[in-house]
Amino acid sequence: MRSRIVPIILVLLLLIIQWQLWTGRGSVRDVAQLQEKLADQKQANARAALANERLESEVNDLKEGLEMVEERARQELGMVKPNEVFVQITK
Repeated sequence: MRSRIVPIILVLLLLIIQWQLWTGRGSVRDVAQLQEKLADQKQANARAALANERLESEVNDLKEGLEMVEERARQELGMVKPNEVFVQITK
């Protein structure tokens, strides 16, 4: 009887460790889910970084030159210079 207690305890400990590995906190499933979330977050960060770069270059253009301001005023607001005729062609 005494010789069977140690192997039974070891098998029970092994089962507990395996149970925690597959279902507990920090389990294989949890790690896989966290890796998926990390990949999604990295993609979102890359998109945000690209948008930030575009906005930063646009801000720099607006700060440095009046040509960009003039172009924007013409396109978005339909502004024209004095003594200038605006002709719109539709197809």
